[in-house]
Amino acid sequence: PHLVVLSLFISTAFFAYLKPPSLSSPSWNMVVSILYSVMPSALNPLIYSLRNQELN
Repeated sequence: PHLVVLSLFISTAFFAYLKPPSLSSPSWNMVVSILYSVMPSALNPLIYSLRNQELN
């Protein structure tokens, strides 16, 4: 489960920092930052339900 959260953080960070400069715009940067901060929190219940299934 922790690897899923870590991969979400890393993938959005790579996308934010490795995108071509032609794609850089304030609105696009805001979308990426929202995904970076909201997606792991939104997927937390799903991730921990997977963890609970693994323990059972």
